[in-house]
Amino acid sequence: MSKQNIVIIKYNAGNIRSVNNALLRLEQNAEITSDPDKIRKADKVIFPGVGEAASTMRYLEQSGLSGLIQSLRQPVLGICLGMQLMGSYSEEGEVSCLNIFDEPVRKFRLPEPNPDNIKIPQMGWNRIFDLKGELFDSSMEGGYLYFVHSYYLSMGKHTAATTNYINNYSSAMQRDNFFATQFHPEKSGPLGQRIIERFLKL
Repeated sequence: MSKQNIVIIKYNAGNIRSVNNALLRLEQNAEITSDPDKIRKADKVIFPGVGEAASTMRYLEQSGLSGLIQSLRQPVLGICLGMQLMGSYSEEGEVSCLNIFDEPVRKFRLPEPNPDNIKIPQMGWNRIFDLKGELFDSSMEGGYLYFVHSYYLSMGKHTAATTNYINNYSSAMQRDNFFATQFHPEKSGPLGQRIIERFLKL
């Protein structure tokens, strides 16, 4: 794979080190930056995140990053909180989000009764199915990836992969040049690495 100009957006809620390490395994160097000019000029943009939605959206709006992200035309990959912030609205802090995807972000609610002792957050390996879009190929159907989250993007027209935990939800999304995964591809072994590689080849 040829070298690319890859930017990881630096903001107040990132899971940057492990994402950068996954890119290094693919012999790609990324610049970690919040500089608008560098973000606009990148070949690929990665928007990772671990944190709380409302405070992060306030930061993105105050810094001008929210409008910048919405305006990008190159391939953009949101990961975990980055994906949720691309939704229309989040129940975490009752906040409007970037509205790149029309779907809202909901909180998992435990079933009653709960004979299987299901816990929130979902933490660990789970399957993806009903795959669509350019991040996946048919061999990935039913594959296991690593998740850590208490909130999820609802099912909708932009759903590119589905996962079941308590209920079905969107574990990947795609709209135009915007891609997103609820799972952490950078922590998901060979399958996650293949998904990152497919993104870089777009």
